[in-house]
Amino acid sequence: MAATKAPNAPTQTIPTEAPVLVEFFDVGWAAVKLGLKTEAEHNAGSKVGEKWLRDGYNRPIDGSKGRPFPGRYMAGQLKFTSADLVAISQIALEESEAKRQAKAAATPRPSTGRPRRLRAKTPALAGS
Repeated sequence: MAATKAPNAPTQTIPTEAPVLVEFFDVGWAAVKLGLKTEAEHNAGSKVGEKWLRDGYNRPIDGSKGRPFPGRYMAGQLKFTSADLVAISQIALEESEAKRQAKAAATPRPSTGRPRRLRAKTPALAGS
């Protein structure tokens, strides 16, 4: 049996770009970065703006409730990068502008012409 030559060993490839560590923010700090609450409110334990961020992340993928916010779960916690926060602010601006335009274009509801029902001015009967 003739000896066969072993295949060449794989060579190590050197990446052209160095990996970059991205800073992640939890929901509380993301609310601070977006200006939904102050740092003092965050340190005091305020939850202002956090529900809005969580609800935005949990929107249906089909877009029926609006575009979902970018983000990711790490170690069981919702985290956002700076790029995610930029995208979230852009989504919020687009949605608020669309609501403003829809409200301006909406025609007022026509009146039915029926007067409001007046409440009875007699007190309720006590213990019958």
